[in-house]
Amino acid sequence: MATAIHEVSPADASAHPAAESIVVRFAGDSGDGMQLTGGQFTLSTALAGNDLATFPDFPAEIRAPLGTLFGVSAFQINFGSTAIETAGDMLDVLVAMNPAALKTNVDALKPGGLIIADEGEFNQRNLDKAKYAANPLDDDSLARWQVLRLNISQLTVDAVKPFGLGNKDALRCKNMWTLGLALWMFDRDRQPLVDWLKAKFAKAPTLAEANIAALNAGHAYGETAELGGGVRQHAVPAAPAEPGLYRTVTGAEAISLGLVAGAQLASLPMFFGGYPITPASAILHHLSRLKEFGVTTFQAEDEIAAIASAIGASYAGQLGVTSSSGPGIALKGEAIGLAIMTELPLVIVNSQRGGPSTGLPTKTEQSDLYQAVYGRNGDAPMPVIASRSAADCFEVAIEAVRIATQYMTPVMLLTDGYIANAAEPWKVPDTSALEPFPVAFLEQAPADGFLPYARDEKLARPWVKPGTPGLLHRIGGIEKKQGTGNIDYSPANHQEMTDTRKAKVDGIAVPDQQVELGEASGKLVVVGWGSTFGPIHQAVRRARRKGLDVAHVHIRHIWPMPANLGVLLKGYEHILVPEMNTGQLKTVLRDQFLVDAKPLNKVSGQPFRIAEIEEAIAAYFDGVPGNEGGEVPVNAQQLPTPQSGHDDGTLRGTSSPQSDPSATTRDGDATRRDADAPQSAG
Repeated sequence: MATAIHEVSPADASAHPAAESIVVRFAGDSGDGMQLTGGQFTLSTALAGNDLATFPDFPAEIRAPLGTLFGVSAFQINFGSTAIETAGDMLDVLVAMNPAALKTNVDALKPGGLIIADEGEFNQRNLDKAKYAANPLDDDSLARWQVLRLNISQLTVDAVKPFGLGNKDALRCKNMWTLGLALWMFDRDRQPLVDWLKAKFAKAPTLAEANIAALNAGHAYGETAELGGGVRQHAVPAAPAEPGLYRTVTGAEAISLGLVAGAQLASLPMFFGGYPITPASAILHHLSRLKEFGVTTFQAEDEIAAIASAIGASYAGQLGVTSSSGPGIALKGEAIGLAIMTELPLVIVNSQRGGPSTGLPTKTEQSDLYQAVYGRNGDAPMPVIASRSAADCFEVAIEAVRIATQYMTPVMLLTDGYIANAAEPWKVPDTSALEPFPVAFLEQAPADGFLPYARDEKLARPWVKPGTPGLLHRIGGIEKKQGTGNIDYSPANHQEMTDTRKAKVDGIAVPDQQVELGEASGKLVVVGWGSTFGPIHQAVRRARRKGLDVAHVHIRHIWPMPANLGVLLKGYEHILVPEMNTGQLKTVLRDQFLVDAKPLNKVSGQPFRIAEIEEAIAAYFDGVPGNEGGEVPVNAQQLPTPQSGHDDGTLRGTSSPQSDPSATTRDGDATRRDADAPQSAG
C-alpha cells in the first residue's frame, strides 16, 4: 500500500504540542478484566516515568448478567508528563468492550475524543440488553467523536488459536489483546507484562503463552494496520520527581503499612479484628501478610465480635485495630462506647461508601462524618481524623496510633471507597526519621496506692496488662468512679467522669491548620476534608491563575479541630465546603465556629470533578443565571458539564489498585470480586 510522507516542520510541531496528560477509560463487563487491564496499563505507565491517577469503578454484584448496563466495570487512568492530582475529568480515549460499556461511559468522552469499540460484541442481543434501538456504530449518534471499530473478539480468537483453547477461554484473553493495542498507542514496553503473565500462569504455561500471544497481536495490529485518524502513537514524556525510592500503594495498603509502623513506633504488637465488607476488606488482606512485624489478624464471625476482640487485645496490652464501612461501624457502635468508657486505645478505620443501609457498596461517599463525630449513645467523645489520599493514609494511620496510645482512647480514621481502591506513587519514607512514641505500661503500684483511673497531664489513665501483680482492677461498661474505677451511679460522679472524658478529647494536641493554597485571608476559601483534596486543590489553582482571590484549606483533624481553625476561617468573606454528602462538615463548622459556611454537595457515588468545583468558584465571583449576588450552587449535579478536564496541578495523584512495586496484583475484598482473571488474564 502506498502512503504519503509528510515532513513535520518546527512550526507544525509548535502548533500541535504533545499533550501534558491523557485520560483513558477501559470499560466492559465485570468478567472482561477491565480492572486487571487498567492495573497492568498503570504499571507500564509508572515504569515509563509518567505520573498518574486512576479511578476504578465497578458494580456491586459478584457477576452481573453479561451485557447489562448495571454490570459495567470501568477503569480510568489519567497520566502525564506533569504531576497528576486526580483521575481527570473528561476522557480522551474510551475503550468499550460491548454496547453497555459504550452507553454508560460515552457521555464522559470529550468532543473529538476516540472510541475504540469491539464491534464483535455489538450483536442484536447485546444491543437489546443495553437498550439501544439501533447499532450506534452504524448511525450518526457517535458523530461528535472519532470511532475505531475493531472485531477484537475475533482477532483475539485468531491470535490464540494455535494454543488449542476453547472459544470461551480464548475470548477471556481479549483484554490482553486490548492492552497490547493500548501499549502500542502510548509507546509502552511489553516486557514487564510478559514477565507478569509468565509468573501468573507459571503452573499453566499454555495459558501464559496464549495471553502473551494476544498481547503481542494487539500491539502488532497497531503497528501494521495503518489505522489512521486519531489512532497513532502518543509519546508522553516522563514526569519530574524527587530522587528516592518509590512504590505504588493503594489506600488500604498504605493504612496497613501505617498501622504497622505506628505499632512499631509505640513498641507494641498489633491485633486486627475484622469482618469482610466492601471496601474495607483489603486492610485485613494486607495485614494478614505482615505477620513478621508482630501482627495478628482475626476474621471474626460478625462486626460486633471483630471490635470486641480488638478491645480485648487492647486490654491485654496490644494495639487493638478494627475496620469496616458505614453499615459495620453502626453495628460496632455499642462496643465503641465500651472502649470510650473503659478508656482503652483502639484504632477504628471507616472506609466510607454510599448509603444508607447497603446503599452503594462499591461507590464512594463521605456521608459518615456525623456518625464518626456524634454517632454513639450518651456523651461519647472520640478523636476523628481523615486521610486525603492513598499515600496520606500512611501518615494518618501513624497519627491515629499516636493519639490512641498517648491519650488512652479509641480513634476513628476516615477514608472512603475512592481512597481505599485507588493507589498512588509513594516515596518510601526514611523510617529512622519517624519519631517513636513508646508506650509505658504501669508495672507496679505507686507508693500512695493504685488508682486505675488516675490521670496524667493528658488526662489519660494508666495502661495495665492483666495479671500484673498488685494491679488488679475492675473494667466494664458501667460508669466508673473517678480514680478507683469501681461502679458508681452517683450524679456527681457521672458529671465528673463525663466532663473528664470530654476534656481529654478536647485537649488532644493537634497541629495548627495550614492553608494549602492561597492567602490566610481573602474573599473566598474552599474548605474540604478527605478525598476531595485533589479536585479542590486543582480547581483553586486554576482559579488563582485567573487572578481570583480564593484559597484552599483542607482539614485532617476532624475532631478535635485545630485550635486556630475558627480564627482562620473568619478571615475570609465567604466559605465554600465541597463534600460527597449533604453538608455534614459544613454543619460542624457552623456549629463550632458560627461561620456562614455554604455547601457544595455531591452524592452520586462518584468523586468530584475539578470542573464542578471550578464552576462553583466562578459562580461566586461572576454569578450565574438565577444565582446572583455571589451565592454558589449547593448541588454539584446542577453545574454545567465541562468540555475538558486535564489535570494541571503539582501534587501526586492516585494510581491502580493492581499496581505495586513488584508488579503483582492486589486481591479484591472477600465480599465482592470482579472475577477479572479466573483462568486467563481475562
